[in-house]
Amino acid sequence: MPKKRRSREVSLKSDGENVRERDRERAQSRAGGKGSKTKDDGLTPEQRRERDAKALQEKAAKKAAQAAAGGNNAGGGSKTKK
Repeated sequence: MPKKRRSREVSLKSDGENVRERDRERAQSRAGGKGSKTKDDGLTPEQRRERDAKALQEKAAKKAAQAAAGGNNAGGGSKTKK
């Protein structure tokens, strides 16, 4: 026979403890910091913009090279055999 699970009860303490803040901290610790982008990479905003712009240029160049070589098969086009 399966055991019944107890539902968690929310504690509403009136002694000044901020329950919502405590729950938020618990949720963040469970999440393990996922989803939060940290800006502790040691770069200034200008350096970050330059880095991102360079990455976009490299990505565009790579995509253009693939298109020029005819290596873009993402469309699922038909291939004919000769």
